[in-house]
Amino acid sequence: MTVLATALAGASDTRALEAGVGVLSRTGAVFTETFGDSSAQLVADGTTWAVAGEEVSASLRAAGVSLAPPLVLPATPTVYASYENVSLIREHLRGSDAVPVVVGSGTLNDLVKLASGELGREYLVVGTAASMDGYAAYGASITKDGFKITQYCPAPAAVVADVSVMADAPQRLTATGLGDLIEKVPAGADWMIADALGVEPIDRGVWDLVQGPLRASLADPAGLAAGDLAAVGRLAEGLLMSGLAMQAHQSSRPASGAGHQFSHLWEMEGLGRDAEPPLSHGMKVGLGTIAMCALYEVVLRRDLGALDVDAAVAAWPTWEQMASRIRGAGLPPEVEVAALAQSEAKYVPASALRSRLTDMVSLWPTLAPLLRAQLLPAADIESRLATVGAVTHPAQIGLDLDRFRTTYWRALTIRSRYTLLDLLLEAGLLSSCVDELFAPGGFWGQRPWPGVAG
Repeated sequence: MTVLATALAGASDTRALEAGVGVLSRTGAVFTETFGDSSAQLVADGTTWAVAGEEVSASLRAAGVSLAPPLVLPATPTVYASYENVSLIREHLRGSDAVPVVVGSGTLNDLVKLASGELGREYLVVGTAASMDGYAAYGASITKDGFKITQYCPAPAAVVADVSVMADAPQRLTATGLGDLIEKVPAGADWMIADALGVEPIDRGVWDLVQGPLRASLADPAGLAAGDLAAVGRLAEGLLMSGLAMQAHQSSRPASGAGHQFSHLWEMEGLGRDAEPPLSHGMKVGLGTIAMCALYEVVLRRDLGALDVDAAVAAWPTWEQMASRIRGAGLPPEVEVAALAQSEAKYVPASALRSRLTDMVSLWPTLAPLLRAQLLPAADIESRLATVGAVTHPAQIGLDLDRFRTTYWRALTIRSRYTLLDLLLEAGLLSSCVDELFAPGGFWGQRPWPGVAG
């Protein structure tokens, strides 16, 4: 049994997955094996229809599948992952009882996933780029009322991922996929911390689905830049495995840590939304990955086993004080409301904090070497992303030094998920560690910033 087949066996929603070179022609067979004699309705945009729409339609017709009229959205402006577009697609699909077949990648897949979920229908996705890990994942990352969050909905019943189509996708989409996948490195470290402190235990089965193929999937950025089939195939496998892991865990925890929170915050603030094409999720996640790996390096140069627990507990704010700080963080009003709820969900009083930090002090000598083994150097992450043409510096996406610096604090407020950022905040070390990053000689201090004297 292949690795993907093993992962599929543990999936809750996805029953069929066809991945490889030249498998687009298998779409019709996969559809009938999964949905029997149901009819199909394609959803695409102008670009993805031109890439694969006609071939997918031909494969479905050849398999005897009846086709409802397709919904082909305009190629420009780029379709945005908003709830308004979910509603548009849902109402179009409501006009028939056909099984939706989405031809596209991140945004289109999420829109059809949620629209199908709201209609109580299964669907099939034909992936057109190795650009994100959401093909086989439960849930859809959608912006509603200004706040981007994973909305619950089932994963696709079937996935077709033709590596030759993905390798021919625009280079920026492959770069986006590498950015999304590479964050699994510090995300794994974040989960290790949460597990060690009794906040959220690691599920070894789903851990292995993500972390097992991860290093191989990230190993050849030059091959990805060149569109090499083998390199793109390994990237696609890593992304698909991450999606299946999230599906099995019914949570994004196996594949998403604080680096993703950087991206989600920037998306909520509208960063890059008006660009054409819009700044992708994976580009921002890649930058968040560099940011978090650099922070881990600062932390691992320190001995948290020597933390003064009494001082940290004495300095710990009440929830009212914490809430006041969040209100002063300059978040958009709708994001502030959600951030207060998410932060309150993970806030602990001083008595519980003392117990957690005492555990951390005793565990750190054992935990620190495990974290070092899990992580990659920030400069290594930066180099791999640069090789594929991904974002590696905040100035590339219009972030000035001050706004980027405050992201280390603001990002932790928008999710109840426990990460390194939360540990450092609770230990009273977040500000000093971030200061070290931006000091002369620190990771960000060594990288030129427009308008900032070196």
